[in-house]
Amino acid sequence: MSDRPASGVLVSALIRRVHSEGGAAAVLARGDAQAGGILILALERGANPSFYERGLGPQGRAVLLESGPSDLAQEADATAYWQRRRARDPDLWVIELDIAAAERFAAETILFD
Repeated sequence: MSDRPASGVLVSALIRRVHSEGGAAAVLARGDAQAGGILILALERGANPSFYERGLGPQGRAVLLESGPSDLAQEADATAYWQRRRARDPDLWVIELDIAAAERFAAETILFD
C-alpha cells in the first residue's frame, strides 16, 4: 500500500488551493478515486494551454512533466488531446486550472516523495 493520498483527495486539495488564490479550477473528467492518473490542463487567463502530469524524474523521484502536444493553437486542440487520452485510460482525471503559475500549484499539491 502506498503512502500517497488517493487521487480524488489530491484533486480536491488542488481545486481548493486554486480557488482560494482567486483562480478557476474544474474537473473535466473524473477518474479512479484511489489511483487514477492526473492530467492537468493549465491555462493563464483562458489562453496558452499546456498539459502536465505526474511522472518519474531522472533520480526516480516524482516530478511534474510536460505532456501533450507543444503546438496547441486552439482550445479544440487541447480538448481533442485529453479526450484521446481518456479514451485509452478511463481512470485518468483531467483537471483544468486557470491561474498564473498553474504548474507550481499542481506540483506543490500532487507530488509526494
